[in-house]
Amino acid sequence: MEIKINSLDHIREAAKEFIAAMGDNTVFAFYGKMGAGKTTFIKAVCEELGVTDVINSPTFAIVNEYRSEETGELIYHFDFYRIKKLEEVYDMGYEDYFYSGALCFIEWPELIEEVLPGDAVNVYIEEQEDGTRTVRFDAE
Repeated sequence: MEIKINSLDHIREAAKEFIAAMGDNTVFAFYGKMGAGKTTFIKAVCEELGVTDVINSPTFAIVNEYRSEETGELIYHFDFYRIKKLEEVYDMGYEDYFYSGALCFIEWPELIEEVLPGDAVNVYIEEQEDGTRTVRFDAE
């Protein structure tokens, strides 16, 4: 599936489209260059899922935990940009998150690919020359 985001004014509609296509998947690996809009898109998705907490990148904490006010559902937001060694991921107990059944949105998954669940959905966010963003993924 491909979702085009023409401007920040339309990101909520794109987030709704993404949510409608998520299916029963729970682990989403977001790929994209620095500044492509991964955090911004994840924030919009979380807001559409009913999170009312402040949503920001967990760059230093590695993981932020949110809860949907509407459903009570747990959502984990990871940013592995600062991971230096895979041992750090083992030490944080990644299995407890990835296999919990809770939604997991992962930024910089390329740094931890060998521990991603086999059913993780790869999501690619790309900035186009005209400043629009394209979100591509295949969720079943």
